[in-house]
Amino acid sequence: MKKFTYIILLALFISLSMNGQDTILEQPQKAPKIGLVLSGGGAKGFAHIGVLKVIDSLNIKVDYIAGTSMGAIIGSLYASGYSGKQLDSIFSSLYFDDVINDNLPRSAKTFYERDNSERYAVTLPFNNFKLKLPSALSRGQNVFNLLSKLTLHVTDISDFDQLPIPFFCVATDVETGKAVILDHGNLAQAVTASGAFPSLFQPVIIDDRVLIDGGVINNYPIDELKAKGMDVVIGVDVQDGLAKREDLNSAPAILLQINNYRTINDMIKKVEKTDIYIKPDITDYTVVSFSEGRKIIESGARAARSKMEGLEQLPKYKSSRGIELDLASKDSIAINEVIIRGNNRYSRAYILGKMKLEEDAKVSYADFNEGVNNLVATNNFTTFYYEFQKTDRPNVYDLSATVDESEITSFLKFGLHYDGLYKSAALVNFTKKRALLDDDVMSLDLILGDHVRYNFEYYIDKGFYWSIGLRSRFNQFSKNINVKLFLNDYEQSLTGLNKIGVELQDQTNQIYLQTLFRKDFALSLGGEHKRLKIKSETVLVNVPGDKQYFENTDYLSVFGTLRLDTYDNKYYPKNGVYFSGDFHLYLHASHFNKDFNKFSMAKADIGYAFGISNKLSANIFTQGGFKIGDNNTQSLDFALGGYGNNFINNFISFYGYDYITLTGDSFVKGTLNLDFEIFKKNHITFAANYANVGYGLFESGDWFSSPYTGYALGYGLETFLGPLEAKYTYSPELGESIWLFNLGFWF
Repeated sequence: MKKFTYIILLALFISLSMNGQDTILEQPQKAPKIGLVLSGGGAKGFAHIGVLKVIDSLNIKVDYIAGTSMGAIIGSLYASGYSGKQLDSIFSSLYFDDVINDNLPRSAKTFYERDNSERYAVTLPFNNFKLKLPSALSRGQNVFNLLSKLTLHVTDISDFDQLPIPFFCVATDVETGKAVILDHGNLAQAVTASGAFPSLFQPVIIDDRVLIDGGVINNYPIDELKAKGMDVVIGVDVQDGLAKREDLNSAPAILLQINNYRTINDMIKKVEKTDIYIKPDITDYTVVSFSEGRKIIESGARAARSKMEGLEQLPKYKSSRGIELDLASKDSIAINEVIIRGNNRYSRAYILGKMKLEEDAKVSYADFNEGVNNLVATNNFTTFYYEFQKTDRPNVYDLSATVDESEITSFLKFGLHYDGLYKSAALVNFTKKRALLDDDVMSLDLILGDHVRYNFEYYIDKGFYWSIGLRSRFNQFSKNINVKLFLNDYEQSLTGLNKIGVELQDQTNQIYLQTLFRKDFALSLGGEHKRLKIKSETVLVNVPGDKQYFENTDYLSVFGTLRLDTYDNKYYPKNGVYFSGDFHLYLHASHFNKDFNKFSMAKADIGYAFGISNKLSANIFTQGGFKIGDNNTQSLDFALGGYGNNFINNFISFYGYDYITLTGDSFVKGTLNLDFEIFKKNHITFAANYANVGYGLFESGDWFSSPYTGYALGYGLETFLGPLEAKYTYSPELGESIWLFNLGFWF
């Protein structure tokens, strides 16, 4: 009986065991969660894109992404819906020098700001009689603008867990030295903070914390990613390894090596925690090798393909990722309302006016970004962060912006220059913003060297309303110049000279009103006082009057100027149009010029620059001018010759002839400039100019008879001091050549 009972119990146990096993087998196994961690590494982070392209090709389902610095930038875009292929197209089309630097387009600046910024090599903040170094080389505004545009489709998502793929990034609190996890807020701002490389980008303030690049503390946040419940982690590491002895031959290399000690030691443990560890071979590249992006992307793809066996085992989407994004993004955006915070000194109207932004209107992305650049280019704000917030109306957004007004209002600026007319010169400038009013700026140049000079300007910027300006300058130089500029025919016959060595001094004071028809078109009306002196130590026998001064006169005039400037570069324009028209009516002269009668001078410059190929561009430039009225005052006539960008009065550049050689009360001139940029910022230039200059040129109708000609072949290099130029010029009429040299911005 006992044996029978044991047999029944054994059979019942086996039956229950089999039923339990069947139940377990029937339950579906839960797919492992896949996490992706992307390290920082600057331009080497392009390798992440190559890895993502392989992940997409395998249709792998990524459940969470973590990134630092460049890993955060690429990771956030992938998490928001872009494919690896789309990211390849986006990053391959960018010119990273413009994205990284604060080199805002020239068109973003007003005429005053362009003139003021295009003559200084170094600018240093100055406050309480102490020089201050800037917090970084770049504000990072262009990075933020780009990320804001690329993430517009997820602008309403403040919780990064709600992105198409959940995401977080890491930044460093510069005050505490602790890592900060950014998983909510404005996605573009959070990623900008994670990539704020110290000294390159200024810190980003989020929730009253001063944040910089997360790579300082945690460049590979795998532990934080695993804490999100990830079962399998794919890690892409683009960090530097330790350099070898032969590469440690400079202070920066040694400092970088020291900084890498902690990061590399941390990675020893973190690699062990990484289930699929991908390490692209990027030893030949640096954090700034942006021009090598295509090769770096391919290195990432090769490294991912080497891990194909492990990647193929990971869970996949049932069909595909299923997110379709317009790569070009929208051409325009409809803005319902503009909310501005943080502005105390500058009114809401001032900010909207600089941005040329209207509420309840549609604006193109190009115009919106241009408006942001216009505002940032004033340097009145240290940061300008914004986000687009969805409204109840489809595809209509509110713009919520926060500005941080700059507390630094004083600057010291410096420059160096050499040319054939003014010779060597060192420039020291003091600029004061908000000197008397919130929207004014005062600037004083002191120019020391062979010829001491000064420039003083005070400008009240009213934008598209009438602005007010004061300007005073003093110029002087010594030069052998054509005697026709200050002697009449009778006096010339007495001297028997064509040229004579003189010292010329010019002090000009102006007060004017200026208004803008559009940002690139300015009309100025004003009054001018000019004191002009021309003297020589050479004794002129039998010439009546003062034997030392040929000119020592105060002139009073009214003037008007009309100016259009869309050149992309002042010195080497590749596209754009330039027009400058100037009319002066001289009303009075002091007693020295006894034979003075009222007269007027009119002149105009027209230029058109265009690209012929990627490296070759052309600039066609025409000029002309004439005098109406008194012929007794010759010292303000037109004088052609030499090369310069800051000539005073009516002096005009002309290749093939020395400075102030060809004179007359009227002239026409045409120039063709060809610029071949053989390497970045290295230019080979060729120019041909033709002119006719004389007295009564337009009255006689001989505009084009017997023109003067000149040619120039040169080399130019763009440096932080300004252009470094050497030009060989030749005139067929003279049969002579002249070398012209220039160093630095013109001032």
